[in-house]
Amino acid sequence: MVADEAVTLLEGMTELCVARGRKVVRVDLSAADRPPDDELVRLMVSRWGRLRAPAMRVGTTLVVGFNRDMLASVFGT
Repeated sequence: MVADEAVTLLEGMTELCVARGRKVVRVDLSAADRPPDDELVRLMVSRWGRLRAPAMRVGTTLVVGFNRDMLASVFGT
């Protein structure tokens, strides 16, 4: 996935949750100190240039990667 395409996934989203192994990175996309797009793309895209999987929109949250606890908190279970 090209970086420009990954950035378009963030349109309309207020939060980005990215699982990287056991670590979970949460970014408030509506904050004034929002990280630059290239930093967000590095979180979302693998070193091979593809969007990390799974990737899903849950309300206004974009969830990228798999972490059981993160998914439970996003889905409220």
